[in-house]
Amino acid sequence: MQKQMNKEPKNQPKPNPNGFKPKFNSYWIYAVIIAVIISFNFFGNNITNTDISRNKFEDLLRANSIKNILIVNNDYAEIHLTEEAQKEFSANNKDESLPWVNNAKPVLTYNFGSLENFENTIKENKEKYNLDIDLKNVNKTDLFDSILGFLPFILILGLWIFFMRRMSGGGAGGGAGGQIFNIGKSKAKLFDEKQKVKVSFKDVAGLVGAKEEVQEIVDFLKSPEKYTNLGGKIPKGALLVGPPGTGKTLLAKAVAGEAGVPFFSLSGSDFVEMFVGVGASRVRDLFKQAAQKSPSIIFIDEIDAIGRARGKNNMTGGNDERENTLNQLLTEMDGFGTDVNVIVIAATNRADVLDKALMRAGRFDRQIYVDLPDLNERSAIFNVHLKPLKLGNDVKIDFLAQQTPGFSGADIANLCNEAALMAARKGKESIENEDFLDSVDRIVGGLEKKNKIISVKEKKTIAFHEAGHATASWMLEHAAPLVKVTIVPRGQSLGAAWYLPEERMIVQTEQMLDEMCATLAGRAAEKIMFNKISTGALSDLEKVTKQARAMVSIYGLSEKIGNLTYYDSSGQEYGFTKPYSETTAKLIDEEISALIEQQYQRAIQILTDNKDKLTELAERLLEKEVIFKDDLIKIFGERAFLSESEILEKKLKEQEETEENNSEVKH
Repeated sequence: MQKQMNKEPKNQPKPNPNGFKPKFNSYWIYAVIIAVIISFNFFGNNITNTDISRNKFEDLLRANSIKNILIVNNDYAEIHLTEEAQKEFSANNKDESLPWVNNAKPVLTYNFGSLENFENTIKENKEKYNLDIDLKNVNKTDLFDSILGFLPFILILGLWIFFMRRMSGGGAGGGAGGQIFNIGKSKAKLFDEKQKVKVSFKDVAGLVGAKEEVQEIVDFLKSPEKYTNLGGKIPKGALLVGPPGTGKTLLAKAVAGEAGVPFFSLSGSDFVEMFVGVGASRVRDLFKQAAQKSPSIIFIDEIDAIGRARGKNNMTGGNDERENTLNQLLTEMDGFGTDVNVIVIAATNRADVLDKALMRAGRFDRQIYVDLPDLNERSAIFNVHLKPLKLGNDVKIDFLAQQTPGFSGADIANLCNEAALMAARKGKESIENEDFLDSVDRIVGGLEKKNKIISVKEKKTIAFHEAGHATASWMLEHAAPLVKVTIVPRGQSLGAAWYLPEERMIVQTEQMLDEMCATLAGRAAEKIMFNKISTGALSDLEKVTKQARAMVSIYGLSEKIGNLTYYDSSGQEYGFTKPYSETTAKLIDEEISALIEQQYQRAIQILTDNKDKLTELAERLLEKEVIFKDDLIKIFGERAFLSESEILEKKLKEQEETEENNSEVKH
């Protein structure tokens, strides 16, 4: 029994019911030190020191109660009493509020004013009363005054430490106090067996070609002997290039999840620091860590932050910190003596600005272009993002994919989320097809502004302008088919017409001319109906001017200019010089103006021939504010030229009607 009692701790702490444990903070130490210094300064000396008056001093002097006098810093006197006088003084001046200092020897201080008069007074009294007083001059330094003297240096040191810790925050290894020594350490986030990446190729919809390219890297990391037996070498790196939001980072995560090897992830900007040599040091540390865990993968997102072509900026010279970082990266990827199984995957949407040395074989062995998804890939992406949503019965994935040409994977994810928010805002129990279409309008055109004040005259002008676009596009063979037209202000536009452009790989001259004609039809309608034009066609003019300039100076579609292009795919800018003469520049301007004017007159002719239908369409638009494709069919009849998207839409409708008829027959 006694042994069991001895095993139990004597002072066992009581359990905390809330489970709260105060965290230690280094600033507590600073606070305690400052409090001690202040307390010592204000109370330490004043507890046992007592100021006396001139009369009291002279009484003590005549009574021979003074043992010695210390003149401190030629400013005041410390008077030390004899033992008998100390006891008498303590008994007469006992303070009940400070019992812990009553036994201390009192030190009397006397502010004498003039030192010369004070010394003369002591000398006279010593001769008169035959006193034995020891008089000394001493220099004393106050601790608090010393600290105040060093306070500026302490503040500067504290600020320096503070900024160093802030700038080096997030560095690998060490706590907050050691971050200043970790500035040159890599900031890469490591994913290994302890923290695995859960993304796989199943989570990446579309990107069939890109997945095939990176699948080979995954296979090499899983079973390298399959390739090394034939003499093959592991690829050094893969560069993912493509527009924003197409899934480059997601694809890299999938590679990490599939390969099952250590994965270092960081951004190109993580190498950049205000200190010289930090970027290169971080690159060395990153590859050192990756080599220790090889085979491994390093993923650098937005590599153009450090991989831009060297020597382009003459202001900074050749000793630029970013260039030093790039040089170190080039050396680590394929320099002298680099033979480790570390694969570098990088992503950028600015491959044209990257340094040529970075793009050569042996560093980034392959460039994988991640393009915007096509119709089938958009359907696959919708399948991924629609899984967690509660959908209505009228939602068709093929139809949604058809209505979103040019959308990236990020745009589709945003569209699905926007549709869910819109349905919840309306109090619906499921997300319907109408919510997705409204979300497309919201993303493409902006938020509706129904409370915007527009006069009747302006509203009529806008209606005829948009009706002109719709009429011309309906009559032209190669113009994009219309989806809907609205005169409700949305975003920065007062009205808008939605079209469904064809997904073309190449564009012919007739197709570009028809698009220009349909774009200029809005201003042409204003000219026909009101014999006046307005500033509402600014965006239309900007669009057709860019198209015409591209036709003449880039694509070589002008007979007068000929089969020439002044486009430089390398991304080199001409600066203030032009790659053609002044005569050619004048000819280009004349050709651009002639192309635009030709299509404008063509639009006027089309709208003049269909003026009655244009007027009917505009009046219906004024009445309803929003009209759809079915309204145009009632006014113009079926469109003579069906595009591939319209043919597909027609087939989908026929399938839906067939399914409905079959279900009715069964019932």
